[in-house]
Amino acid sequence: MEPFTKLTGRVVPLPARDVDTDQIIPARFLKVTDKVGLGKGLFHDWRYDAEGRPRPDFILNQPRAAGAPILLAGDNFGCGSSREHAPWALASFGFRAIISTSFADIFRGNCLKNGLLPVSVDAATHAALMERALADPATEVGIDLASQTLALPGGATVTFPIDSFSKQCLLAGVDQLGYILKHADKIAAYEHGRR
Repeated sequence: MEPFTKLTGRVVPLPARDVDTDQIIPARFLKVTDKVGLGKGLFHDWRYDAEGRPRPDFILNQPRAAGAPILLAGDNFGCGSSREHAPWALASFGFRAIISTSFADIFRGNCLKNGLLPVSVDAATHAALMERALADPATEVGIDLASQTLALPGGATVTFPIDSFSKQCLLAGVDQLGYILKHADKIAAYEHGRR
């Protein structure tokens, strides 16, 4: 997993509220255990028509979304089932962070375990950023995980919450197992001392 320290990039606005994990990645794409290529199924039923043609009015099919690392989502993003494929699909598409006012708890946890940073902001900040991003495709923000700050257009900054263990793992670029394995020598020494 790539360490997450600082990220500056364009924002893709998706103002829909209560987007559930089945909308993020429909169930028919859950037959895989490999993350590679899941970005093709991201928001599949919103991105493509019944014949599989891209819908030009959907934001991810527009040029402004190409290479943008930050999704600006509506309230209560990631609700519904607990499928880990949802953050896999978002990361596979190229997103490194998601900004919203709130995330479903299981979805938030799955994001953090997979190197995708969920950034929670207050409603006023979210509304102002959404308005700007909808009006200006070049809207950028900066995220500094170490200081837990989001730098907004115009220079203002806001802080966002994250638990210390997830923050430590993201900064180091490891998941929970990777964190444990980094301490394998200490664990072995402890176990050896117990004998």
